[in-house]
Amino acid sequence: MTTTDPAGTGPVAIVDPYSSGALFAAEFAAYDVPVVAVVSSPRPPDAFASSYRPQDFPRILVHDGDLDALVAELAALAPRAVVAGCESGVELAEQLAPRVTPHRSNVAELAAARRDKAAMAAAVAAAGLPVIPQICTADAGEVAHWLDSNALHGADLVIKPPKSASTDGVIKLPGGENWAEVFGRQLGRVNQFGQIDDRLLVQKFVTGTEYVVDTFSVDGRHTLVDVCAYHKVDNGPHMAVYDTMTWLPPDHPAVSRLTEYVFPVLDAVGLRFGSAHVEVMDTGDGPLLIELGARPHGGGQPRFNRNATGDSQIDRTVRWLTGRDVPDSYRLDLHQSCVFHIARATGTVRGMSGLDKITELPSHHFSVRHPVDGDHVEVTRSLVDSLDFGFAILAHRDEQQVRRDTATIRAWEEDLIVTP
Repeated sequence: MTTTDPAGTGPVAIVDPYSSGALFAAEFAAYDVPVVAVVSSPRPPDAFASSYRPQDFPRILVHDGDLDALVAELAALAPRAVVAGCESGVELAEQLAPRVTPHRSNVAELAAARRDKAAMAAAVAAAGLPVIPQICTADAGEVAHWLDSNALHGADLVIKPPKSASTDGVIKLPGGENWAEVFGRQLGRVNQFGQIDDRLLVQKFVTGTEYVVDTFSVDGRHTLVDVCAYHKVDNGPHMAVYDTMTWLPPDHPAVSRLTEYVFPVLDAVGLRFGSAHVEVMDTGDGPLLIELGARPHGGGQPRFNRNATGDSQIDRTVRWLTGRDVPDSYRLDLHQSCVFHIARATGTVRGMSGLDKITELPSHHFSVRHPVDGDHVEVTRSLVDSLDFGFAILAHRDEQQVRRDTATIRAWEEDLIVTP
């Protein structure tokens, strides 16, 4: 993709520069591009607090509820772009960009479809693309009627918030058992962003291979940054706990099929500029959207994507905003997987030192483990729990070496003891 408009000389505004959004500052600094932080609340959500580096930003604008004042303050800086750093900043970024940098913004009328999963699915369905059968409501009676109308009584279901992320609050119900009880319990819950889940999504549970497709777009033209396959497992009653994430080569048979579905999805939700993180279930009947985020892949993934492909969503954003071209697709230099550690129970953990040997594995690239012997750990329920416990990035030119080392890590984990 060739640049067609001037990059500009103002700062880049990063809305909620947490998680992978924290990586923007250093990359822009390498090209002498100033940055400004815009935070959606005075304090970051607890799940992202450890990733926030306020020292990287000479100026920090705080949204205190007065959007007009914030627009005026930001516009005075003549920013070259407004980008969301992580999911908590998406809604504010979508409000600011059309008013401050309209030439680099998404379709304003479809802003809800880039954050609210119900509006998202509705927009995708309106574009004629298949979606997972679902209903979003605060009324259990409406759910019961929907189940009747779609002959889903007794089917596996998923209940989740329409505006959370990282599998926070996602519950699988085999056979739909006790759905009304779970629905009532989850309604009104405070999610990881400090927001009240005043509605809930109830979905038909679909099976297949789950993928994530990461993209970067300019003027509605989408480029492919990477495609990864997720493997998730049930951890007791907790569904969709992350097991591994494996990078796919661009010539993998699934990549073209996913791209043909995902790019029209991006059009349907009005995404025209910036990064997107799109999760898709590839079923026997074809790809179905799980959800998308109008922001970079979180958890620091761009750092590891650079190791596997030589590129990332952060790199493409910086290149485009410094007047350089970005590629349309990607290459895979190394076979790479992320192996997420899993706590099988809640309690006091022992045996963590046994995992120190991970650094000696032939494919070891990076690893982190936060608990030490004697620490209290929570049973792994969500991606946030996984990142709190730790993970390992394995990368090697030999794909089989990565697989062998993954199996070794799981064998070592069996020596962990969690005492209630």
